[in-house]
This record gives sequence, structure tokens and C-alpha cells, in this order.
Amino acid sequence: MSASSTRLLVLGAVRIFQPAHGYLVRRELLSWGVESWAALNPGSIYNMLRTLSRDGMLAEVEGDAGPGPARVGYQLTLDGEQAFLNLLTRALWEIDERDPHLLPAALSFLPMLTRTQAAEALEARATAIELRVKAVEARSRMTLEKKLAPPHTYELFEYEIAHFTGELGWVRAARKRVEADHYRFAGEPAAELGPVGGHWYGALEKPG
Repeated sequence: MSASSTRLLVLGAVRIFQPAHGYLVRRELLSWGVESWAALNPGSIYNMLRTLSRDGMLAEVEGDAGPGPARVGYQLTLDGEQAFLNLLTRALWEIDERDPHLLPAALSFLPMLTRTQAAEALEARATAIELRVKAVEARSRMTLEKKLAPPHTYELFEYEIAHFTGELGWVRAARKRVEADHYRFAGEPAAELGPVGGHWYGALEKPG
């Protein structure tokens, strides 16, 4: 897993519960199954907390006051807040083939944007995918017409096109859901509740 994905997940988890100690961040992220879909191991979570603290993205605060040794708590600094929002937005807007985990990580925190920001990000991603598909199609034609590669490599281009075309269908559908008042976004009524019992309330739902 890339540092960007890990950074986004850890900053986002701290942001939900801040101030949050390392064990809480680790437990929360592992409950999301990040070991499987994000290839994030528990040790990387603690390492990233230390790195973000060293880099001024997280501030260490007084930990638990309960029995047993006190745990160091973390909360986002102003730089950390800006870094989180920048990472979140970039992960949605841009296609990063080197880090396939970045987009799923960003979707974990989609409600932390405003509804307009989320819709604009998905629109931008759709445009980027459309351009990428056209570029692959052009590269495929040139390669085959000029016999720059064996004929069976056509399947490599077709695979790439199918991959991006599938994602494009999802992006367009997701944008429609966002614009149709699905989910609660930042600044909307009850959005400050955040995830309750692991569930982000939909825009048309009322917390019980």
C-alpha cells in the first residue's frame, strides 16, 4: 500500500474520533477490513501516526484518564486538516494507477466533503476517465497499424479499455446518487453525527 493511501486512511480515522489514541484508530480501520481491500497492516497504522505527528499533521494530546497506562491521543492540526482534504479531493479527482487503494480509501470519507464538492469530484473523474479511454484507443490503433507489437497484445489494450469503461459507469451512477440526495454530507442536518454504529446515515434517513 502506498504512503498516500495509508496517510489518508489514518488522517480520516483520527478526524472522525479526535482526539483518538492509536489503538482506537487501529481497531476502527481493521473493522473496515483494510487489511484485505487496502493491503494495510496494523504496524503501518502506528508508523503512520508517528510520521504524521513528526511532520506536524497530528498533535499529541493527553490520553485516556482511565485505569492502566495513559495512551497518547491524536488530533489533526490545521496542516493536517488541509492535508486530509487535499488528499481526499485529489484521490477522487485524479486517476492514480500506481495506487489502486487510493480511491477506495477516499470513498471511505466521502461524506466529509460537501455534496457539491463530491459531485464535482466525480464529474472531474468521469472526464479524466473518458480522456484516458480515448488515449488508450489511439495507442492501440497506432500500435497495431504500425505493427509495433505482436497481434495478441490487442487484448492488453482491450482489458485496459474495459477496466476504465467499467469504472466510468460506476462514477456516473455514483454522481447521480450524490445529486439525488443519497447520504449526508458536510454542512447538512445531522451530518455532524458522523458514522453511528458503523453506519453513515443516508440523506433521507433520520437517526433513531
